[in-house]
Amino acid sequence: MRMQLQGWDDTIVALTTAPGIGAIAVIRISGPKSFDVMNDLFPKKDLFVQASHSIHVGLLKDGDIVLDEVVLSLYRGPKSYTGEDVIEISCHGSPYIQEQILQAITKRGVRLAKPGEFTQRAFLKGKMDLAQAEAVADLIASNTEASKKAALHTMRGGFSSDLSQLREALISFSALIELELDFSQEDVEFADRTQFKNLITQLKEATATLIGSFKLGNVIKNGVQVAIIGKPNAGKSTLLNTLLNENRAIVSDIAGTTRDTIEEVLNIDGVLFRLIDTAGIREHTDDAIEQIGVSKSKEKMRAAQVVIYLYDLLNMSVEELQKIVDEFEQENINYILVGNKADTATAAIMTQFVAFKNSMFISAKKNVQIETLKRLLVENTIHGNIHTESTIVTNARHYEALIGLMQSLNEVEQGLSNQLPGDLLALDIRQCLHYLGTITGSITHEDQLDYIFSKFCIGK
Repeated sequence: MRMQLQGWDDTIVALTTAPGIGAIAVIRISGPKSFDVMNDLFPKKDLFVQASHSIHVGLLKDGDIVLDEVVLSLYRGPKSYTGEDVIEISCHGSPYIQEQILQAITKRGVRLAKPGEFTQRAFLKGKMDLAQAEAVADLIASNTEASKKAALHTMRGGFSSDLSQLREALISFSALIELELDFSQEDVEFADRTQFKNLITQLKEATATLIGSFKLGNVIKNGVQVAIIGKPNAGKSTLLNTLLNENRAIVSDIAGTTRDTIEEVLNIDGVLFRLIDTAGIREHTDDAIEQIGVSKSKEKMRAAQVVIYLYDLLNMSVEELQKIVDEFEQENINYILVGNKADTATAAIMTQFVAFKNSMFISAKKNVQIETLKRLLVENTIHGNIHTESTIVTNARHYEALIGLMQSLNEVEQGLSNQLPGDLLALDIRQCLHYLGTITGSITHEDQLDYIFSKFCIGK
């Protein structure tokens, strides 16, 4: 059963397409007054006698003023997105026309929707649970095939199905434990403790799998930060341009050309790699601006999920590279060593650096081994199958709740080992159910809902 929020039964309206000029715009109105208001504005037909899920073309009029020729799509609750009566108005994409229609609707007692309020109503009406509702926002924000697929899987109930299985298994045993409390004077056990312990083990394995998927899910949702680091004139900007297949960064033979960081996005196999071309790092420089650039480069290096250390094969010694590797290892930095200008280096020179792990040779200028570098980036950062049909957790709130669930399952398991009485076991089981409920929304406070849906775009 969903909670009822203040004002949830108002009739609301909002532009659901992006603001600005376009061929068409869509305005959505939802709530008990939807048909009353639109019937007043659409004199061509009596909307009350029209079938649900039907489309009607005609003039929208505010009194004697023609607002636009529109297409109305009618959806009667509960068979609509929000579960309420919904009408969607497809009008011409003039911002002026959009504003005129919105004003005509709001002056009839309809208020403008808050961000995410249509989806919030869908949740409150039981059309979807909270995990599915949050996936709607993720789907809108998705910008790769992998992020779209993960969001769509959750929105269609894949994640909720996994959680439902965990919840039902816990509830079945919880009911038996609670029943024992009713017969506490009889000293009987309805719940088989050995069977329950096996169940907890299975639930922990399933929860651990979901928790483990978050690392991959975070990469799918937010991308991978890649810092391109190296000495001045190692070819960092050339490498960035080659990876992007465009002249994004200035390339020059003059050392220290890049003074600030340049950030661009590269899609590799459905994952966004956020490439950061940094200022060249050298120990001593009298240029104050270059010093600031070097400082920023080191900050980006420590914040990145992987560092490409690019060096000039013709201007690097084994001892110097080893020193750099030692620093990476000491700071626990994930790195790939990339020797540049392989088109001009001899085999003897390259042989010196073969023994270094996570190492390869390229020619950024000649586009040699660039595809291999892309594959190495994927292998270095993507630990798991992004094309799997299984659930991938991408939401930090869900991840935190799963961590809490795992801790509570550990406490139940420990309680079983210590042969705790049923009343204490019941408390730990309820805590497990609490964490599952916070994900799906069966246990959620009003202020939490307001925060979650406030991050949605208006009109959704």
